[in-house]
Amino acid sequence: MKKYMVSVLVAGLLSACATHQSPTGRGQTLLFSPAQMDSMGEASFNEMKQQQPLSKDKQVNAYVECVAERITSILPDKSAKWEVVVFDSDQVNAFALPGGHIGVYTGLLNVAENEHQLATVMGHEVAHVLAHHSNEQVSRARMTGMGMQLADAALGMGGVNNKELYMAALGLGAQVGYILPFGRDQESEADVMGVELMARAGFDPAQSMQLWQNMAKVGGEQGPELLSTHPSHGHRIDDLQKMQAKVQPLYQASRAQVKNRCQ
Repeated sequence: MKKYMVSVLVAGLLSACATHQSPTGRGQTLLFSPAQMDSMGEASFNEMKQQQPLSKDKQVNAYVECVAERITSILPDKSAKWEVVVFDSDQVNAFALPGGHIGVYTGLLNVAENEHQLATVMGHEVAHVLAHHSNEQVSRARMTGMGMQLADAALGMGGVNNKELYMAALGLGAQVGYILPFGRDQESEADVMGVELMARAGFDPAQSMQLWQNMAKVGGEQGPELLSTHPSHGHRIDDLQKMQAKVQPLYQASRAQVKNRCQ
């Protein structure tokens, strides 16, 4: 009877969740407000800055900030200010968090050979924020946490470590053991949105295919952290090839207007 009651309570919570559509029309459950997500993003980013060494290379920082500025300058919210930090680490990785935070690891710069390839990754990560993927993941963590807390009260089961869940759900799974990394649907969605972002910012979307080919050569069969849950290299490159007909005209229209080349 207790198990049945817990199941009913959990089902009631799930049915009460707000359902939204992602930018590509995929259904999402989002439980948190933008302000709550921004707060979680800022807290997580501040913690990472305290725990991990930052790059002191002025030229590297200026280069990464230049690419980030071009990507973020074309976003709908012109008032938003994005903080960009370069972490001094061999990790081939990058991320973006709600609240306007971008982190890039210096190891990525050994794989992204030019500004266009770096923009591929940065556009992809910013797209995760625009598509509310972190909210989607944190909402799933919250629902899981609620279920476990109800079960704990009714059946004496153990609780959850919400801090780690939220950090991972924000897309920081590489830092906390891949508890809740973004799923493949979200990664594919970020690919679609990201390549359009880079094209509108004046970066060549054809370079996105070369970037993922470079990624495929890093780290053996598993690849770098950035590719942990991503679609297969071949599938991703095929999809990007199909998108070129749509995004190349955007690139051609925007590149003449670019004043600040980053490389």
